[in-house]
Amino acid sequence: MATFLPFVRAVGGLLAAGLLLSSCAGTPKAAPGSAPTSTEPGRAAGRTTEKIAVLGAGDVLVHPQVWQQADRDGGFAPMFAGVGAAVSGADLALCHLETPLAAAGGPYLGWPRFSTPPGVLDGIRAAGYDGCSTASNHSFDQGERGILRTIAAMDAAGLGHAGTAARQADAGRARFYDVHGVRVAHLAATATFNGIRPPDGKAWLAQRIDPAALLAQARQARQAGADLVVVSLHWGTEYRHQPDRAQLDWARRLSGGEIDLVLGHHAHVVQPVRRIGKTWFAFGLGNQLARHADPRPETREGLMVRVTFARQAGRWGVERVEALPTWVEITPRIRLVDLRTALTDGALSAERRREYQAALERVLGYAELP
Repeated sequence: MATFLPFVRAVGGLLAAGLLLSSCAGTPKAAPGSAPTSTEPGRAAGRTTEKIAVLGAGDVLVHPQVWQQADRDGGFAPMFAGVGAAVSGADLALCHLETPLAAAGGPYLGWPRFSTPPGVLDGIRAAGYDGCSTASNHSFDQGERGILRTIAAMDAAGLGHAGTAARQADAGRARFYDVHGVRVAHLAATATFNGIRPPDGKAWLAQRIDPAALLAQARQARQAGADLVVVSLHWGTEYRHQPDRAQLDWARRLSGGEIDLVLGHHAHVVQPVRRIGKTWFAFGLGNQLARHADPRPETREGLMVRVTFARQAGRWGVERVEALPTWVEITPRIRLVDLRTALTDGALSAERRREYQAALERVLGYAELP
């Protein structure tokens, strides 16, 4: 498990970074719950490894049926249990918390302006996630209070976060994680707020996609000692399996090597994973956990992408990119399914086996990965 570090601002000039990227498992993480530690800006806490696995997953979108299932289960952890081995097996695992959190006891709301039970963080943490991106089209669903409440709850849960800020001084700063002595910076931004205007003078509460700003922030993270930079982007066209024109344009502008990996969200369906220039893009990871009113197969499919980075001759590059397809089971209970693992279960019914195999093949096809 990674430990997350305080926000760090770079000092002095910007350092351009050009990383060599090529196309695994890392060192297993400790049990969830280890306390965050900090290191001095620009210095890792004693590098101990030359290879790490970073896992990114799709949208956590808590519809009413999801929190009602959690009520019946006594919490969210049972829903996430099916992906726990894969998540906790990564050296750094990042989710996407798409919606703001409510106060304990609610009221809880679904679409169009979500207000999510804070207990979802218990499930996220139990699965083994180290942090989440929080910039999305729903960031301002509950106004400034929703953003501040979400950040406070994540801090209390020991989860890192990127994309929203409680203070203007923290806006646009990377969240740093110490991963076995390797410093990984995480940034996040969104294409839209669903037409909701931020409070006057407080647009900094949630970051919009601005390629020039993201590149500057990535360079600042390098200046502050980042070995790797991961950016989560909430972008694209909903329910479309191919990147749209804006995604492709932004990807081209972000592909110079300042950023190592982009994790995409928002489409609610799986999109391709491709290398463009010097950067790997997982354009859309689909849904991790959701229960749409019309639960079509494509919105029940998700992708966890596991990217193994290795350091050779002083440079970090991508050694391996793996697809870990997932599925949201909705009957008799809402559960996350790691499809590859589930298909090894000899007790799986023939009907479920056909359903899971078909979903696995679709996800791999959309992702353009083996």
